Amino acid sequence: MTPFERRTRACQERLADVGADAAVLFPSRNLLYLTGFDEEPAERHLFLFVPREGAPVFLVPDLYETQIRAESWVADVETWSDDEDPVAAVRTITSDLSLGGGRILVDDTMWAQFTQDLSAVLPDAEFGLASDVLSPLRAQKDDAELDALRRAGAVADRVVERLREMGDQCVDMTEAELAAEIERLLDDEGGEGVAFGPIVGSGPNGAMPHHTYGDRIIESGDPVVLDFGTYVDHYPSDQTRTLVFGGDPPAEFEEVHETVRAARTAAFEMVEPGVTAGAIDRAAREVIEDAGYGDEFIHRTGHGVGLDVHEEPYIVGGSDRELDVGNVFSIEPGVYLPGEFGVRIEDLVVVTEDGAELLNDTDRRWQV
Repeated sequence: MTPFERRTRACQERLADVGADAAVLFPSRNLLYLTGFDEEPAERHLFLFVPREGAPVFLVPDLYETQIRAESWVADVETWSDDEDPVAAVRTITSDLSLGGGRILVDDTMWAQFTQDLSAVLPDAEFGLASDVLSPLRAQKDDAELDALRRAGAVADRVVERLREMGDQCVDMTEAELAAEIERLLDDEGGEGVAFGPIVGSGPNGAMPHHTYGDRIIESGDPVVLDFGTYVDHYPSDQTRTLVFGGDPPAEFEEVHETVRAARTAAFEMVEPGVTAGAIDRAAREVIEDAGYGDEFIHRTGHGVGLDVHEEPYIVGGSDRELDVGNVFSIEPGVYLPGEFGVRIEDLVVVTEDGAELLNDTDRRWQV
């Protein structure tokens, strides 16, 4: 049994647990997770029907048939051609699967056009979201997923080291130029594109947590927030380091950086099975509050990472979600002083039987 088939069987077990009759997916991360088939959404009807019992069924445009049979473990592949009505094909499959007045879970990102067609075909059904069954499964990574995440983290680690080696060469570059260099280095080190647009926040731009990059020239002594990642076998890395190229940083910077570094450590040391996401957020936040920067820590401490860069579990204040073995998430406390600079340090961790494993582990100091 392939990992994709095991995940589909687990999905069917959860469908039974929540009293749903089927999940209906379209091109998405969920579809990739269950089948191994990766495609962008498009205007043609392409669905995977996962009934609570029995074999899943693909409904695809006939131009996809050969590809899906080659790339997916699913054996039952039904097709429709461009001169046929795809809704009629949907009606036939739902009838064959005895789907009618039950509970149907649709992909969370499914286009409205397709959910409307499903609703028209199944007017008596109750509709919900596939995340009810798939989010808990996707949050607990299997060995194949962890292997890809480790390799993606290693690529990001190597790029951080190469940025440190560049040192003063980064002075007088624009943020956009350094972002382009980061993308080049990720590819050079074996990454498969960027997991998200790199963040290069120099000086006061670093005080905006989701500033990407712009035309600002990196000056000697500027703190620079560097947040980037790449894909390996569909799984991303996500790492942040705050570095200073050239001269001395602002007077308050070293205190802030050490505070953020201590907060990251405190949060990491809390990680083990059964600890709540809220407790980890609290551990990081208390360090920053005790240092007098509580009001400048303006986001959650972390987010789950998997096929999506942001997914369950979210490491946020007040969450009583208990962590399980196999959960992967970021720990990324930050302090942002508007008009001056920002500091963020981010690592990915996986919950293990006896604590946690870092998925990236480069130097967290600001010196290059």
